Amino acid sequence: MEVQIQTLQSTVQAFDGDVALSPQTMDKIVRAVLKAVNDEQAHRQRVYLEQRITSGVSHELEERD
Repeated sequence: MEVQIQTLQSTVQAFDGDVALSPQTMDKIVRAVLKAVNDEQAHRQRVYLEQRITSGVSHELEERD
């Protein structure tokens, strides 16, 4: 069976791939990435402090000053 379409009506949405994200979505992504980076830096700092050898609390306090 052959079908011929005389008239076709359709809606086509086109967008620029560079602006596919709304400003709100981009903001959420940026905040999530910054939080992950900050968490990683804080973790590295905690690991460093836990692994280093000092001569005691007074020595650690002197290093901060």
